[in-house]
Amino acid sequence: MTSEREAGGTVRAVAVSDGRVLLVTPGEGAAWTLPSGAAEPAESPGATAERVVYELTGHLVDGTEPLGAPDDESPDPVPSVLCRLLTDAPSDGASLPAAQIRWVPFDEAARYPLPPAVGAYLQGHSPV
Repeated sequence: MTSEREAGGTVRAVAVSDGRVLLVTPGEGAAWTLPSGAAEPAESPGATAERVVYELTGHLVDGTEPLGAPDDESPDPVPSVLCRLLTDAPSDGASLPAAQIRWVPFDEAARYPLPPAVGAYLQGHSPV
Protein backbone atom coordinates (compact mmCIF):
# COMPACT_ATOMS: atom_id res chain seq x y z
CA MET A 1 0.00 0.00 0.00
CA THR A 2 1.33 3.42 -0.85
CA SER A 3 1.33 6.32 1.55
CA GLU A 4 -0.93 8.38 -0.71
CA ARG A 5 -3.94 7.38 -2.77
CA GLU A 6 -5.74 9.04 -5.61
CA ALA A 7 -8.74 11.10 -4.57
CA GLY A 8 -11.83 8.94 -4.46
CA GLY A 9 -10.12 5.68 -3.42
CA THR A 10 -12.11 4.01 -0.65
CA VAL A 11 -10.54 3.18 2.72
CA ARG A 12 -12.04 1.11 5.56
CA ALA A 13 -11.38 2.05 9.19
CA VAL A 14 -10.98 -0.83 11.65
CA ALA A 15 -11.41 1.10 14.90
CA VAL A 16 -10.78 -1.08 17.96
CA SER A 17 -10.97 -0.54 21.71
CA ASP A 18 -11.09 -2.95 24.65
CA GLY A 19 -11.69 -6.01 22.49
CA ARG A 20 -14.44 -4.36 20.44
CA VAL A 21 -14.62 -3.16 16.84
CA LEU A 22 -16.60 -0.15 15.62
CA LEU A 23 -19.41 -0.78 13.12
CA VAL A 24 -21.84 1.66 11.52
CA THR A 25 -25.00 1.42 9.46
CA PRO A 26 -26.42 3.99 7.05
CA GLY A 27 -29.96 3.32 8.30
CA GLU A 28 -32.65 0.92 9.39
CA GLY A 29 -32.43 -2.44 7.64
CA ALA A 30 -28.99 -1.72 6.17
CA ALA A 31 -26.01 -3.92 6.99
CA TRP A 32 -23.60 -3.04 9.77
CA THR A 33 -20.17 -2.39 8.28
CA LEU A 34 -16.81 -0.86 9.04
CA PRO A 35 -16.71 2.91 8.68
CA SER A 36 -15.40 3.70 5.20
CA GLY A 37 -15.04 6.62 2.88
CA ALA A 38 -13.24 8.12 -0.06
CA ALA A 39 -9.76 9.55 0.26
CA GLU A 40 -9.26 13.23 -0.41
CA PRO A 41 -6.42 14.36 -2.73
CA ALA A 42 -3.00 13.38 -1.32
CA GLU A 43 -4.60 11.89 1.82
CA SER A 44 -2.93 8.76 3.17
CA PRO A 45 -5.08 5.70 3.98
CA GLY A 46 -4.43 6.30 7.69
CA ALA A 47 -5.53 9.93 7.49
CA THR A 48 -8.62 8.91 5.53
CA ALA A 49 -9.55 6.32 8.16
CA GLU A 50 -9.09 8.85 10.97
CA ARG A 51 -11.21 11.47 9.19
CA VAL A 52 -13.99 9.04 8.27
CA VAL A 53 -14.33 7.71 11.83
CA TYR A 54 -14.44 11.24 13.20
CA GLU A 55 -16.94 12.52 10.63
CA LEU A 56 -19.30 9.56 11.05
CA THR A 57 -19.03 8.88 14.78
CA GLY A 58 -17.28 11.80 16.46
CA HIS A 59 -14.56 9.50 17.86
CA LEU A 60 -10.91 10.42 17.54
CA VAL A 61 -8.70 7.54 16.43
CA ASP A 62 -5.17 7.04 15.14
CA GLY A 63 -4.99 5.20 11.85
CA THR A 64 -1.43 4.08 11.44
CA GLU A 65 -1.44 0.34 10.80
CA PRO A 66 -2.59 -1.03 7.42
CA LEU A 67 -4.16 -4.49 7.49
CA GLY A 68 -3.19 -6.68 4.56
CA ALA A 69 -5.00 -9.57 2.99
CA PRO A 70 -4.62 -12.82 4.97
CA ASP A 71 -2.83 -14.34 1.96
CA ASP A 72 -1.31 -12.91 -1.19
CA GLU A 73 -3.65 -14.89 -3.46
CA SER A 74 -6.80 -12.92 -2.56
CA PRO A 75 -5.82 -9.30 -1.95
CA ASP A 76 -8.64 -6.94 -1.08
CA PRO A 77 -8.59 -3.93 -3.40
CA VAL A 78 -10.02 -1.70 -0.64
CA PRO A 79 -7.42 -0.98 2.04
CA SER A 80 -8.31 -1.46 5.69
CA VAL A 81 -6.50 0.55 8.36
CA LEU A 82 -6.31 -0.47 12.00
CA CYS A 83 -7.25 2.48 14.22
CA ARG A 84 -6.86 2.78 17.97
CA LEU A 85 -9.45 4.78 19.90
CA LEU A 86 -8.06 7.99 21.41
CA THR A 87 -11.21 9.32 23.13
CA ASP A 88 -13.74 7.54 25.31
CA ALA A 89 -16.65 9.76 24.35
CA PRO A 90 -17.46 11.02 20.87
CA SER A 91 -17.67 14.72 20.04
CA ASP A 92 -20.95 16.35 19.09
CA GLY A 93 -20.01 16.56 15.40
CA ALA A 94 -20.92 13.00 14.35
CA SER A 95 -22.98 12.73 11.18
CA LEU A 96 -24.56 9.45 12.32
CA PRO A 97 -26.92 9.25 15.30
CA ALA A 98 -25.91 6.99 18.20
CA ALA A 99 -28.41 4.32 17.07
CA GLN A 100 -26.34 3.84 13.89
CA ILE A 101 -23.04 3.33 15.72
CA ARG A 102 -22.17 0.07 17.47
CA TRP A 103 -19.13 -1.36 19.28
CA VAL A 104 -19.11 -5.15 18.76
CA PRO A 105 -16.94 -7.60 20.74
CA PHE A 106 -14.29 -9.28 18.58
CA ASP A 107 -15.83 -12.72 19.15
CA GLU A 108 -19.21 -11.51 17.82
CA ALA A 109 -17.79 -9.67 14.82
CA ALA A 110 -17.69 -12.85 12.71
CA ARG A 111 -21.48 -12.48 12.30
CA TYR A 112 -20.96 -9.33 10.24
CA PRO A 113 -19.72 -9.06 6.63
CA LEU A 114 -16.09 -8.13 7.26
CA PRO A 115 -13.19 -8.43 4.81
CA PRO A 116 -11.05 -11.56 5.33
CA ALA A 117 -8.01 -9.61 6.56
CA VAL A 118 -10.13 -7.86 9.19
CA GLY A 119 -11.71 -11.12 10.34
CA ALA A 120 -8.28 -12.73 10.60
CA TYR A 121 -6.98 -9.79 12.64
CA LEU A 122 -9.92 -9.88 15.06
CA GLN A 123 -9.65 -13.66 15.52
CA GLY A 124 -5.92 -13.47 16.21
CA HIS A 125 -5.81 -10.60 18.68
CA SER A 126 -6.71 -10.26 22.29
CA PRO A 127 -8.53 -7.15 23.50
CA VAL A 128 -6.55 -3.91 23.29
